[in-house]
Amino acid sequence: MPDFSRRAQTQELMDSDTVDFETFRDCLSDLAKVNQLTLAYRPTLAFLERLRREGLWPQDRPLAILDVGSGYGDMLREIKRWAAKRGLDVRLSGLDRNPWSKGSAEAVPGSEGIVWKTEDLFDYRGGADVVLSSLFTHHLDDASLVRFIEWQEQTAGIGWFINDLKRHPFAYFGFGLLAALMRWHPFVRHDGPVSISRGFVRKDWRATLSLAGAAKATIEDWFPFRLCVARVRG
Repeated sequence: MPDFSRRAQTQELMDSDTVDFETFRDCLSDLAKVNQLTLAYRPTLAFLERLRREGLWPQDRPLAILDVGSGYGDMLREIKRWAAKRGLDVRLSGLDRNPWSKGSAEAVPGSEGIVWKTEDLFDYRGGADVVLSSLFTHHLDDASLVRFIEWQEQTAGIGWFINDLKRHPFAYFGFGLLAALMRWHPFVRHDGPVSISRGFVRKDWRATLSLAGAAKATIEDWFPFRLCVARVRG
């Protein structure tokens, strides 16, 4: 039984360096199904819509978007479809340090035109208008999380958005039941509840943002059990 008053330190199976390509790819494929079922793309797309509505989308060039911890690439494919329907010009890149990520993502239809990079984010020296992450920050320990916020502040020219999990007992036990019913990959069935126990509540984010000097960022609740952090430069 996790102590839901604080972030768990339990490791996820997919974070192991010994996971083979087929296992990693199959887990990511099932996680994309989880994202579809749990409406996981909505917060990120709403953030991009906010940038468009507030006139922050460049008129003379593509908006450069970097997705950190891009995994299977399903978030970037969703953004690509969303932007195409609205006639918006984007340049999409996915960054993931796991070497299996690129091979898994680029093989999926709809990934054409997206650039996939295999690199540790703290070694990345490129820039971006917008830095996004989804289901990534709960993998970081507290010190690395502060460093990541600082890195985003330095890297993102227009803004950044973190889309991650809200730590809650109902989500923890509910996911375990749902994953068993849907017969998702055993790694997903294990790692899903662990991810939730490693997730966040508002006080976690307030403390992290304060330490990182990012007090202007806002914390947003999204259904179901998503807690997101948005930063727009103004």
